[in-house]
Amino acid sequence: MRTPGTRRRASGRRRSFRVLYPWVEYLYGAKSCMTGVAFVDSNILIYAHDLDAGVKRERAVATLRELWDSGTGRLSVQVLQEFYVNATQKLSTAIARSTAREIVKTYGVWVRHATTVETVTRATEISDLARISFWDALIVASAEEADADELLSEDLNAGQSVVGIRVVNPLIGDPMGSMVHDGR
Repeated sequence: MRTPGTRRRASGRRRSFRVLYPWVEYLYGAKSCMTGVAFVDSNILIYAHDLDAGVKRERAVATLRELWDSGTGRLSVQVLQEFYVNATQKLSTAIARSTAREIVKTYGVWVRHATTVETVTRATEISDLARISFWDALIVASAEEADADELLSEDLNAGQSVVGIRVVNPLIGDPMGSMVHDGR
């Protein structure tokens, strides 16, 4: 049985990401309360690794921890690309490129479907149907391909359903989904 946070070496022995990549330690420890597949948008991943994000970082980390524990996290190559660019170039405290590469490799196990011409075509349809940007629609199309029940994002309207996928903003509430006001 595979333990979250480990990878099998060529020798057959397992190595721990917790030892190799100390930043992954934030992603372990809590029991999951999520039941279905959750597709993670890049902003959630970025906040989890943004040292200056405060409460949003804590909430993003808790959410990703649950997804690691339950094995229900999914994302796309688009999400990883957006994460890498933003984390290395746009954060106040940028992440080193080598560290960002390791994060991309780690989350790569959550990519279960390649983005294809069909994915792009579906995104154009979703963009028209839901009246959202093409890039947001591509995230939704990828979530749909991943059979996600929820799309975790700060960009779309929380509570909105797009092609049967419920949009959840884990940054405005605790991981259980209850609303929390932080005075802003």
